Amino acid sequence: MQFAKRLQPLQSNVFADMDKAKAVALTAGLELIDLSLGSSDLSAEAHVISAIAQSLYDRSTHGYLLFNGTQAFRQAAASWYEQKFGIPVNPETEVLPLIGSQEGTAHLPLAVLNPGDFALLLDPGYPSHAGGVHLANGQIYPMPIEAGNGFLPVFADIPTPVLAQSRMMVLSYPHNPTTAIAPLSFFKEAVAFCQQHNIVLVHDFPYVDSVFEETENLGKPLAPSILQADPDKSISIEFFSLSKSYNMGGFRIGYAIGHPKLISALRQIKAAVDFNQYRGILNGAIAALTGPQTGVKAGVVTLRQRRDTFVSALHRIGWYVPTPKATMYIWAKLPEQWSQDSVGFCTQLVQKTGVAASPGAGFGKSGEGYVRFALVHDTPILETAVERIAEFLS
Repeated sequence: MQFAKRLQPLQSNVFADMDKAKAVALTAGLELIDLSLGSSDLSAEAHVISAIAQSLYDRSTHGYLLFNGTQAFRQAAASWYEQKFGIPVNPETEVLPLIGSQEGTAHLPLAVLNPGDFALLLDPGYPSHAGGVHLANGQIYPMPIEAGNGFLPVFADIPTPVLAQSRMMVLSYPHNPTTAIAPLSFFKEAVAFCQQHNIVLVHDFPYVDSVFEETENLGKPLAPSILQADPDKSISIEFFSLSKSYNMGGFRIGYAIGHPKLISALRQIKAAVDFNQYRGILNGAIAALTGPQTGVKAGVVTLRQRRDTFVSALHRIGWYVPTPKATMYIWAKLPEQWSQDSVGFCTQLVQKTGVAASPGAGFGKSGEGYVRFALVHDTPILETAVERIAEFLS
């Protein structure tokens, strides 16, 4: 039996590889502390669950849901964005519901790239960004990001021949896995660069609310939107998810906002692949976006406490890591003896201690030498995890 060549680059996946190592640890009888996957352990708010529960008894929600039936959700998403960032959004032409933002970032290359075209991706970066390019038979040009430059790419380093074949650039800040935040000035630079070279600018924005500053700067959002740098949406599209802010990862609900032609093109791809989610899930998402936001703020407080606990515990055992300003992760530079083997470190760590983390190499070549820990457990469990890590390192 023969399969398409496009599957070859997809054979290795950081989360799938760690899942196998976790299975070995469980078989050996170890108690697993899984810090490898950014799946929130917090619960969706009661008013969100109630909206979904009530929908179950409404027979009109049980059928297929086509685009026109998503109007109320699109209006809620547009209103949420306008209130947060002050930029008008047309819910009819500039918003598209998605089965999580990952669906959008993985499918967009099918609408933008022809075979052989380049996509400019952050290195390290989120694995699905590369997966979508492979499925579209595109080429990837990795833009290395390093701590010395705030984990921001240097556009001047992109070779001219690559630029000539480039059709899209994917950014994502606050960044997974490095936790970096990009200032609005950088986004303005990115917009100008992509306008100059006729490149579609994609911004994956799941951690829009996961920022740990104590107060907002003069009422402005702490994590800027790419559309603040491109308010006319001339070349940009931005992807949002309810997985992180509203703890709805398992409900698979997100949306895109951007240039009407980009939204229309992605809608064409989506129409060939699937309908929309169950209407009850969209009703829950509407409740999340339009209802009280106290749960979002409480979630950030919880993540901040976990961050402080985990970073302090690592410092106590002599592993000095920077304190992240955003996301739900710790991006830690590995001790010297493991500096070129993040996969080996994570594999042995989970098999010997039950503590699972994600190897930096799984996020790209420039991620080697790092490990990512997800803050998805309460502080006592995080303390226990660091105790086990200390034993492993000693």
